[in-house]
Amino acid sequence: MRAGLRLMIDGTDEIVVVGEVADGSGVADAVERLDPDVVLMDIRMPVVDGIAATAALRRAGSRARVVILTAFDTDALVRDALLAGAVSFLVKDAAPEAVVAAVHDAAAGRSSFSPTALARLVSLATREDGPVGDRKAPRDAPSAPALPEIVTPREWEVGRLVARGLTNGEIAEALFVSPTTVKTHLSSLFAKLHVTNRVQLAIRVLEQESLERP
Repeated sequence: MRAGLRLMIDGTDEIVVVGEVADGSGVADAVERLDPDVVLMDIRMPVVDGIAATAALRRAGSRARVVILTAFDTDALVRDALLAGAVSFLVKDAAPEAVVAAVHDAAAGRSSFSPTALARLVSLATREDGPVGDRKAPRDAPSAPALPEIVTPREWEVGRLVARGLTNGEIAEALFVSPTTVKTHLSSLFAKLHVTNRVQLAIRVLEQESLERP
């Protein structure tokens, strides 16, 4: 699998494979040594699984953006991977161009999802049988803290628009503020909600709204 990914990615423009590891236990050391922009992470690996390895990178403060590759895209795996800090989630049968595009997107700070994974994420956010936050988080994955009271109504409004998929520019237009103001609100939300990207923020917003749903 790794050999195939290297052949697929290393020959594309503007992407260079700087290293590989055989299992999750070697991820943290390799990332610290090689300082990659993007990590392609399998979920099912020996010794340490991909979700735990992703969470360890986040705890260590790594700047690398994690793209999860897996043969399985169950509700629990999608949610747990994103809460652990992954920015994208693709199944292994994704087209080669989709994997390459996901690497480029991750490097640019954008998220990518396979169609089935995206459908599961939407299902998690909208299902009626209880809050998504009630599910048990994986070992070593960060838990979702309660919504701090210090989140302002305007910040929460921005968060809700992020959860709807709006860009910073679209949020600025909707709220009649500048894009710089939107970025300021987002930075504050990331810090207050202990998240590192827009996907995690959207999950926190949708979790909170499910808790408030009568």
